[in-house]
Amino acid sequence: MIFGITGGIATGKSTVSDMLRARGAVIVDADFWAREVVKPGSEGWEAIRQQFGEEYLRPDGSLDREKLGALVFADEAARKRLNAITHPLIRQKMDEQVRQALSDDPKAIVVMDIPLLIESMVHEGLKRVDKVILVYVPRHIQLQRLMKRNQLNRQEAENRIEAQMPIDEKRKYADYIIDNSGSIEETERQVEQLMDKLRKLVQGER
Repeated sequence: MIFGITGGIATGKSTVSDMLRARGAVIVDADFWAREVVKPGSEGWEAIRQQFGEEYLRPDGSLDREKLGALVFADEAARKRLNAITHPLIRQKMDEQVRQALSDDPKAIVVMDIPLLIESMVHEGLKRVDKVILVYVPRHIQLQRLMKRNQLNRQEAENRIEAQMPIDEKRKYADYIIDNSGSIEETERQVEQLMDKLRKLVQGER
């Protein structure tokens, strides 16, 4: 059984993933592989250089993620072009990591950390996980946290949030919800309860 964790931008998904990892879950992180597959000289890096041009590279040859991010959040066609390059490469690496984790321990709690998990399920019909964990905060808190974290003005933050499915819409697709709008202790408590459920599911399945 494979679990997926997702959320919206600035909902605290990485924080919850770290809590799960600390309790023994194997986290297969899409953001980690997204960075790996565009390292200088890689297949993904070369495709982005050809598609978008040298101006999206830093002087050391690495991808200028901030500049490219600003483009794709403002231009849906550019976002689709970028995703067509990176998503297949990221999926391949993640699937390899999942197979290795389950080979090492068939009873491992494997959690795929994918920012756009629900969007890919709904819009592309990709069913990559058996159960979906959603890290949730109300939209107004999401907006405040994003503005503070990324030093964005309100409009910039709104643009980034609106590039994703609304967080309240995502609740309909979740099997488990971690409400991260309270204290860190409250989130920790919910994660403890969730891990108990996941362990029972995995033990019962094998």
